[in-house]
Amino acid sequence: MSDKEKDPATLKEEGNNLFKAGDMHGAICCYTKALKLSDSQADCAVLHRNRSACYLKLEDYTKAEADASKALDADAADVKARFRRAQAFQKLGQLDQAFLDAQRCAQLEPKNKAFQDLLRQLGAQIQQKSMQLNSTDARVQQMFSLLSDTSAKDSDRLKAAQNLVVLSRDEAGAELIFRNDGVRLIQKLLASKQEEVVLSALRTLVGLCTGHQSRTMAIVNELGMEQLCTVMGSGTSTVSLAACHLLQVMFEALTEGMSREIRGKEEAILPEPSKELRSMLRHLLEMMPASSVSGSGRDSAINLLVKQVPRKSLKMPDNSVTLWVIDQGLKKILEVAGTVPELSDGPPLTDNSHMSCSVLLSKLYDDLKSDKERENFSKLCEEYVQQHFGQPGLESKLRAIQTVSVLLQGPSDVGNRTLEMSGMMDAVISLCASKDVTHQQVAVEALIHAAGKAKRASFITANGVALLKDLYKKSENDRIRVRALVGLCKLGSAGGTDFSMKQFAEGSTLKLAKQCRKWLCNESLPPTSRRWSVEGLAYLTFDADVKEDLVEDKNALQAMFELAKSEDKTVLFAVGSTLVNCTNSYDVEKPDPQMVELAKYAKQHVPEEHPKDSPSFVEKRLVKLLEAGVVSALVCMVKQESPALTESCRECIARVFLALVERQEDRGTVVAQGAGKALIPLASDNTDTGKIKAAQALAKITITSNPEIAFPGERIYEVVRPLVSLLSLECTLLQNFESLMALTNLAGISERLRQKIIKEKAVAKVEGYMFEEHELVRAAATECMCNMVLSTEVQKLFLATGNDRLKLLVLYSGEEDERLRKAAAGTLAMLTAEQPELCARIPATTTHWLEILQALLLSEIVDLRHRGVVIVHNMMQADKSLAETLMESEALEILSVLAKGGEAGPNPASKIAQHCLDKAIEYGIIKSREAKETEGTGP
Repeated sequence: MSDKEKDPATLKEEGNNLFKAGDMHGAICCYTKALKLSDSQADCAVLHRNRSACYLKLEDYTKAEADASKALDADAADVKARFRRAQAFQKLGQLDQAFLDAQRCAQLEPKNKAFQDLLRQLGAQIQQKSMQLNSTDARVQQMFSLLSDTSAKDSDRLKAAQNLVVLSRDEAGAELIFRNDGVRLIQKLLASKQEEVVLSALRTLVGLCTGHQSRTMAIVNELGMEQLCTVMGSGTSTVSLAACHLLQVMFEALTEGMSREIRGKEEAILPEPSKELRSMLRHLLEMMPASSVSGSGRDSAINLLVKQVPRKSLKMPDNSVTLWVIDQGLKKILEVAGTVPELSDGPPLTDNSHMSCSVLLSKLYDDLKSDKERENFSKLCEEYVQQHFGQPGLESKLRAIQTVSVLLQGPSDVGNRTLEMSGMMDAVISLCASKDVTHQQVAVEALIHAAGKAKRASFITANGVALLKDLYKKSENDRIRVRALVGLCKLGSAGGTDFSMKQFAEGSTLKLAKQCRKWLCNESLPPTSRRWSVEGLAYLTFDADVKEDLVEDKNALQAMFELAKSEDKTVLFAVGSTLVNCTNSYDVEKPDPQMVELAKYAKQHVPEEHPKDSPSFVEKRLVKLLEAGVVSALVCMVKQESPALTESCRECIARVFLALVERQEDRGTVVAQGAGKALIPLASDNTDTGKIKAAQALAKITITSNPEIAFPGERIYEVVRPLVSLLSLECTLLQNFESLMALTNLAGISERLRQKIIKEKAVAKVEGYMFEEHELVRAAATECMCNMVLSTEVQKLFLATGNDRLKLLVLYSGEEDERLRKAAAGTLAMLTAEQPELCARIPATTTHWLEILQALLLSEIVDLRHRGVVIVHNMMQADKSLAETLMESEALEILSVLAKGGEAGPNPASKIAQHCLDKAIEYGIIKSREAKETEGTGP
């Protein structure tokens, strides 16, 4: 570290310069370094005060208040620090503290207008809040008395309960409900026989708990998790989902803490929420095997465990909650996994329960950090399966096989180990021949899930194909036939998209696919069996002939889309995979031609593409899918609150959306059916690949559609972050380019959007791409900057000394690439208009500056000529000496010609050129025509 860096005073000065230039993050970095090095309490106070100002600009009011308080701890008379703390308190909603600070500022400096204005503002806000509280208090009391009155009409009580929900969404209202013993009243409402009243009670609790840790802890302790889990487990699916949402909000409030930081004494008395968290998790685990819990209630409990137990990021070191859940509840989760609904004992399940269990088990297993932890998980699963498999009686063996099925769909390594247990595979094969349909179904499903795993696929291809064919041809039950068919599809698709690697005889995959479509359209079959037919298509659509037949069958497509919108969420991945195959939106690595020739020479296998997978066929398939209503199905799939909507499933949906918006003419249709709203969550909650695909689809829509229509209201601001994420070296140049184009469109809409782009730290990235070798990317980045310079903050970056930003724009204005020249000259025209002091710096950027400007003025392209005239005009307005330099060059002659206009008469450029000449006359640099004529007729 150099001496300069070790000097706090230098760092402070550097921070001040960065602050003035609008680089808040850079200023914070300098002040923070200086604070670490400074020993002086007085200097530290100033640094904290300065850093507080940066945080205010960045709208991080909690940190702004904390820094201002530290400055005041050192010097209570620091009026600047007190004013900044008052501003931070105001934004945080702590009006009383803000008023006290503002009052003190006004006492110290009575003539300061800013202090007086803030004091007046706060006085009005406090008065308004007081009036609101008084009226709210009366409304709360009125609602409470009506809800407590058992003789009141049901309709009146329901209306009061619904009003309570609205009130709870406001912080003042929520606090009043809580302090007036409202939780006890809500507890009574939860026992109501009216579903709507129960829903209102749950939604009121959501309002009370959102973002408020201490209130949530008190509510959990007062209501008890048992009651909340009972409501979630015994009600209808609507009540169950509402209770699930409440528990989700409670988890978030307890784990993330209060949204506003608590300072001083209150912080010390806030208890640790881990006890409540463990209690909530324990109750959710106890719901797993409980026969009193409804199927939808159990699914909600599994969903909560999926969301709350594993770490949000594997970079976080602590996975103790996962280890605790495995220790306390893995056997309980396996109870659900091993339940065969058609058999007598076992908890009630829905069609989604087994899939949800697979996802939960997979999430828990993936969250383990060491081989020892994974070995323990595997042993617990093996012990559970062995315990049931080793018992006498067929039902126990079926439970064991069903558990293996669920494990194979989840943590497949563990599933493979249980499948290899002594006698397991033999039992599966023999039960496939059982006369009992339920026994047969469990065994066939296990065989199918085993077929997808590499370790067993070759064994099953050798031993299971004949068995599955036999079942498919001879079984009298369609439930068994459709499952056997999927097994055959799975084994028959081993070659993937490789046309030359097909497992079955020519035409047999088309026959299988035809049968799948037939069952899919057969509404007399139960939805689970129809779902299996989509599973079959997910494998068979690797074959381009199958894709072509499917998209031609509109009834089959619409039946598949209806299933995607149904209660059975387990179909989501199969639908997603089928659509990825039909749209060819999977990743295909094009082999190196030289390597292909070498492979042929060495007689090695070379993958071949099916002729019907060429772009022209894919394009026609996309049109057919759009006509059949694929977009509304995808939008519905994204809305599903289910563990079945896994990250892999989300990635499939994002891939299909990207394929659907590839053609510009289709984008309007896709947006009109709700794609904009669906893509935003896909760009934030997805696999890394899925996030990029969704962000690229958003970029394509933003480029060609009106963003304010495609993303109405606040949604337009949510698009910025995904677009900025594409400005990465890990993304392709096309993705970079499309992101820049989309951001250019957004930056041209409003200052608020430009501020959002700045907040997402995009400006430095855009600047980086202005140096890109690819001319289209370079031009797009410059166009984006052209719109961004409408923001004062970005203008300040160009005003800051010691950088080549201005020089780059001047040089780019002289490049051959027309698009780049237009963008650079446009940026320069705007900057010189908004910040006249930049005009004087242009001659220092390059010795060719005059030639570049003259070339713009002489350009045959109207837009370039216009930009050039504006720059010259701005420079002449800003500085007389600059005007003299320009008028001494060929610019005078060019401007004189431009001022006359073309054949069509005066145009915007000719008018500005005339203004330039008028300015030169005003300065006395040149003489007007009249003055010349007067001179010419003299004595």
